[in-house]
Amino acid sequence: MMKQILFSGVIGLFLTLLGTPLLIKLLARKGYGQYIRDDGPRSHGSKRGTPTMGGIAFIFATVAAYFLSKVITGYPPTYSGLLVLGLMCGMGLVGFLDDYIKIVKRRSLGLRAKAKMAGQLIVGISFAVLALMFPDARGNTPASTRLSFITDFGWKIGPILFVVWALFMILAMSNGVNLTDGLDGLATGASVLVFGAYTFIGVWQFQESCANAGSLTNPNACYEVRDPLDLAVIASALMGACLGFLWWNTSPAKIFMGDTGSLALGGVLTGLAILSRTELLVAIMGGLFVLITMSVVIQVGSFRMTGKRVFRMAPLQHHFELKGWSEVLIVVRFWIIQGICVIVGLGLFYAGWAAEK
Repeated sequence: MMKQILFSGVIGLFLTLLGTPLLIKLLARKGYGQYIRDDGPRSHGSKRGTPTMGGIAFIFATVAAYFLSKVITGYPPTYSGLLVLGLMCGMGLVGFLDDYIKIVKRRSLGLRAKAKMAGQLIVGISFAVLALMFPDARGNTPASTRLSFITDFGWKIGPILFVVWALFMILAMSNGVNLTDGLDGLATGASVLVFGAYTFIGVWQFQESCANAGSLTNPNACYEVRDPLDLAVIASALMGACLGFLWWNTSPAKIFMGDTGSLALGGVLTGLAILSRTELLVAIMGGLFVLITMSVVIQVGSFRMTGKRVFRMAPLQHHFELKGWSEVLIVVRFWIIQGICVIVGLGLFYAGWAAEK
């Protein structure tokens, strides 16, 4: 069963590594280049015209890697796996429409705010409602109406509040990844680290599943997650697909992921967190996304209340650009911050399991 994880990761890697150049040529031929804000750092002027909507590459690679790994190993898809992939593709579609209108229709703001929000709400609500269906033999549905950190804890919020909570998480994380995607390779590299961590979490939860409580050395610390191995398969496919995409997205980027990619990554990361019962832990695991989002909140809040800016420019990465840091220096240091967040998150995850022993 563990071969699925290896196959999905390798397939996802090679599909984007080899397929992204073809997408670059196609987008360049059609003239689908990146729009650059005039009020941004001057160094970004050279990026104008770089092909965007590159998220298509790793969305396709992830879906293909998942299903090909199933065909190769003979294991069927699960409801959890299909729901997470559906959330990724749905959010990616909203982002694609936004990118398409910006680039092809030459409307710099993309989708109207209400239309974009409506699309995200439809996708998010559909995911949240369906995630409370399809119980397995133990009665576990893909999602739970209890809040979770490293496992579910006692607060049961009910289906309506769960839908609201899931929507908040989806919108917040998608916005966080979108804001992070401002420098070559920054969001892609950070995502590789988070998806690597979720691959480990899925494998660990599978090995320590309550479904195998009779054979566990510590049945008190088991995990009630419906399809943990399949979540690991998807996380592995995403890690491989983003790593292959990073080859072309790192500085100087040959292609950008666009809203197509950033909304998809934020959505699928939230889906993995909800279905693996690590909803609050994802705020630590994706700490870089949270940090950059908070920099925008602080900047806007400070300016509205005091008329003064805390940072030279928000999101945070542009503040350091205006301070004279090179793009590569910022990206590598922010990757280090993201790596520390992942290590802390995994440490808390393991500590929670060990504390139950």
